[in-house]
Amino acid sequence: MELIESITDTCRKEERQAFDELVHRHHKQAYNIAYRMTGNHTDAEDLTQEAFIRAFRFFGQYRRELPFENWLYRIMSNVFVDMLRRRPKVQIRSFDQPIQTEDGEATMEIADLAPTPEESVLSNELDARIQSALMTMPEEFRLAVVYADIEGLSYEEIADAMRCSIGTVRSRLHRGRKILRERLKTYASG
Repeated sequence: MELIESITDTCRKEERQAFDELVHRHHKQAYNIAYRMTGNHTDAEDLTQEAFIRAFRFFGQYRRELPFENWLYRIMSNVFVDMLRRRPKVQIRSFDQPIQTEDGEATMEIADLAPTPEESVLSNELDARIQSALMTMPEEFRLAVVYADIEGLSYEEIADAMRCSIGTVRSRLHRGRKILRERLKTYASG
């Protein structure tokens, strides 16, 4: 009985070492994709961490002959969708619609979200514009563009990560690039 327990412990240690090596190798790339999906560092860190936790939990089901990053991207996509579903529904309200307060009615004041001069100097303006344009895109198009144009995945890898057909990937990628081009034109002219 002790021999079986010893063998089981050795297998678990080897599996943990293999997983740790994969995390070390893919963490930066996973975080970059998470950042492109979420648009901010905090959510990207949460998404990356949760994806690796789920990957560890189901590491026994990972088929070693397949690329780890494709399996991880599929998990990340699922975690991202789960995060979106858990967020409270947004109540849409017109900017012109007055708000009822204790003192009567008030109108909404919109904060100026333009970057400060310091932010402009410290950030890479092109990257910020691309990220902003990406965040205005529907999720399925944004993911296709991020996977293909930023991470350089093949259509097959994207289809696997997004759980859709290659034809759907091509369509989403075409439409996503078109939307991104249009959004970037508005930045260039504005």
